[in-house]
Amino acid sequence: MSEKGEITVQTQHIFPVIKRWLYSDKDIFLREIVSNACDAITKLKHLVSIGQVSGIDEDYRVTVTVDKQAKTICVTDNGIGMSAEEVKKYINQIALSGALEFVEKYENNNDDNDGIIGHFGLGFYSAFMVSDTVELQTKSYTDAPAVKWIGSDEGEFELTDSDQTDRGTSVIMHITDEESAFLEKSTVLQILNKYCSFLPYPIYAVFTEDEKEKKESAESSDAEEKTEAKPINDTEPLWQKNPSQCTPEEYAEFYRKVFNDYREPLFHIHINADYPLNFKGILYFPRIGNAYDSLEGQVKLYYNRVFVADNIKEVIPEYLLMLKGVLDCPELPLNVSRSYLQSNTYVAKVSAHIVKKVCDKLNSLYDTDLEHYKEYWDDLKTFVKYACIRDHKFYEKVKNVVLYKTVDGEYVTLTDYLKTAREASDSEQKQESAKEKIVYYTTDTTQQAVYINMFRSQGISVVVLDEMIDNNFITVLEQNEKNIRFMRIDSSADALKDADSSENTALKDLFVRVSKNDKLKVSFTALKDEKIPALLNIEEQSRRFAEMMKMYQTANKQPLQQFPEEATLVLNTSNALIKRLEQECSSDKTSDTAEMMAKQIYTLALVGQRQLSAEELSEFLTNSFDILQKL
Repeated sequence: MSEKGEITVQTQHIFPVIKRWLYSDKDIFLREIVSNACDAITKLKHLVSIGQVSGIDEDYRVTVTVDKQAKTICVTDNGIGMSAEEVKKYINQIALSGALEFVEKYENNNDDNDGIIGHFGLGFYSAFMVSDTVELQTKSYTDAPAVKWIGSDEGEFELTDSDQTDRGTSVIMHITDEESAFLEKSTVLQILNKYCSFLPYPIYAVFTEDEKEKKESAESSDAEEKTEAKPINDTEPLWQKNPSQCTPEEYAEFYRKVFNDYREPLFHIHINADYPLNFKGILYFPRIGNAYDSLEGQVKLYYNRVFVADNIKEVIPEYLLMLKGVLDCPELPLNVSRSYLQSNTYVAKVSAHIVKKVCDKLNSLYDTDLEHYKEYWDDLKTFVKYACIRDHKFYEKVKNVVLYKTVDGEYVTLTDYLKTAREASDSEQKQESAKEKIVYYTTDTTQQAVYINMFRSQGISVVVLDEMIDNNFITVLEQNEKNIRFMRIDSSADALKDADSSENTALKDLFVRVSKNDKLKVSFTALKDEKIPALLNIEEQSRRFAEMMKMYQTANKQPLQQFPEEATLVLNTSNALIKRLEQECSSDKTSDTAEMMAKQIYTLALVGQRQLSAEELSEFLTNSFDILQKL
């Protein structure tokens, strides 16, 4: 058997789909109706521009009137309007787009029709998400008579003549009791500001309650103070202008207006991409007030000036989401509800172009405005480091402009640091440095102050890497940069030693005993600084592993487990106290004084490494008092 035919959809079945599942949020209905109104104006404006229509009042506008008492929202435009035949064609037939047909008809006449927003023909029916009845009154720009269409959420309609005399269309939505919240002034203004802030024609919001109050106030006063109504939208958004036409003040004002952020942004990127990408926008680098601000970025995505969504990761990579800004992409492959993005090569190219523009901006600032770039760095560093970790291509483009702050408050690149690194004094170290370049860093300038002072006295520069992200960041650097190794200043004393010393077994046993740590390693080294009796070093890789596992356990809400860190107590054989202890240990029996001295030296070395526990602090104080009594 063989049979052919056409698939049909009954309105009573399709309406529930539109009302419940087509759109992600119910407030989108107002976006769709207002967008349709703007499209109607765009069509008429286009016909005027190509000379097909003349004598038109070009005071284009869209008015949203909310009557809370009547439970209606009316969207009125003075655009192209419709005849009875067009109403039958475009309203009675779901998903038949008049916009698409219009674009196809006039695509060779002018490029202005690119401003038409809708192409799917479903927007009108979004009104039924909040309405049980929708009225449409319209009069075409032609001599065709005005008509009135009334439809219900059950799919029934009535088409009659209308006494409307003005060109344009009014969509009157009778809001259901369940959706009465959409009649509130604050709600309506919030929706309009969210979706329609940058539509190309003035949008006016009128609330009948406000009008009644104005009338009553005017009647009670001797003279009525007339104030001209202002549109709720900006018809000429800043991103539509050429960057050369925009002032710093305009960029700052636009930022405050859109994001309600009183702080001035660090700088901006004005994107004006042409063929083949065709999108515009402005991205801002906000000031970071605290460690959590980096998570609060907001990049608003627009489609022909209509707001679609915030922070769409297909367009903006995750590591760029700390940015704030707007992007207007008229060629985005959206779904039929214009709520979700469909990935394709265009989206990937847009994303790649944005990343390139960000990298170019960072490099440009470093090359042309280094002083300001250094001022910005404390706000930028977390973002740049995270981006470098997530995207190798990003890292390759910006690696030469990544700054490192030294303990002396200077900002240097990795290349600058290595150029100015202190030359090792002996031939062995010179040979080793030729194989491996070491970057010394601190994670806590207060806790590690003793080490910092020792490195500073030797002329060795130390950079500050005190963020949680730095552990991962330096791992990425070591993987990508040949023969470069990062070492925390408390992980090795090689850079501070003057010469190696022979091991004293008795002294070693003494310190192992007083430390109560059988696994403690003890080394003997003559340090260049004779004032410090001992240093406690934690092996770099074991410490990194322990910190990584701690972060992993915290992130996964697992019980914290202590991972052993390989500690080495470096005894400075150039120090007078260590020399005295060596003499004390040369006798058959170690004195109580030697025990107390060793305990105090070890605890002081521990203080330079970390905070003492309550038990350790109590023992340290007791031992200190005992030593004072013996003086």
